[in-house]
Amino acid sequence: MIEMKVMGIALDTRTGSPIVVLHDINNRKALPIWIGSAEASAIIRKIENISVSRPMTHDLIVEIVEKTGGTIDRIEINDVEKETYYAIIYIKDKEGKEIEIDARPSDAIAVAIRVDAPIFVTANVLANGSVSCDAAKDEEEAQEFRDFIQSIKPSDFEKLMKHDKESDQ
Repeated sequence: MIEMKVMGIALDTRTGSPIVVLHDINNRKALPIWIGSAEASAIIRKIENISVSRPMTHDLIVEIVEKTGGTIDRIEINDVEKETYYAIIYIKDKEGKEIEIDARPSDAIAVAIRVDAPIFVTANVLANGSVSCDAAKDEEEAQEFRDFIQSIKPSDFEKLMKHDKESDQ
């Protein structure tokens, strides 16, 4: 699991659809998830600290959980299938028991940011949908690897093979 934060909301230039963009703590990977307008609005309202006179849906969810003695522990975006993402909201009830609630990632994110709950993404989701944010760092690491490969000599493998044979005996 990789912890991620909300980077912001963007608009798909082709379709005009909102996209919530998550990024990892080191700003190396970004995960764009296309979402609905209502969820984008809810996320933006929280990011911008815009208050409304009456509780909106995600505020209501948080209020219900808290008034019944629970806490929103974390969310996990745990699967993607045919460009549809899946998430779970983890709630701890008043006895400390963990409850899993299936949710759309956009709703889970909108709830999580209201209570500063951590947002986690599984490795398989990142592998299928993330983009690199730090091309310079990626290139630096790639160059270090190329330099390492260039420095390997055939004799290095002979030493390794000899060590492996000795270990097998």
